[in-house]
Amino acid sequence: MQHLEEQIAHLTRTVDELSDVINRQQSEIDQLTHRVAMLFQREASREQDGGGGVVIGDERPPHY
Repeated sequence: MQHLEEQIAHLTRTVDELSDVINRQQSEIDQLTHRVAMLFQREASREQDGGGGVVIGDERPPHY
């Protein structure tokens, strides 16, 4: 009986640890999703302003 109680305690601790990991990962995913959305929004506004030029090959940027 004691062996089963030890096993349950171990499994409970493992589940709690995994839950914490999942919570941290979800927080990171939410933060990264927000950052990607901001980048898409910034790129969309840049394209609307006409400043979204694409550098082709060995072409030098305009500030050189």
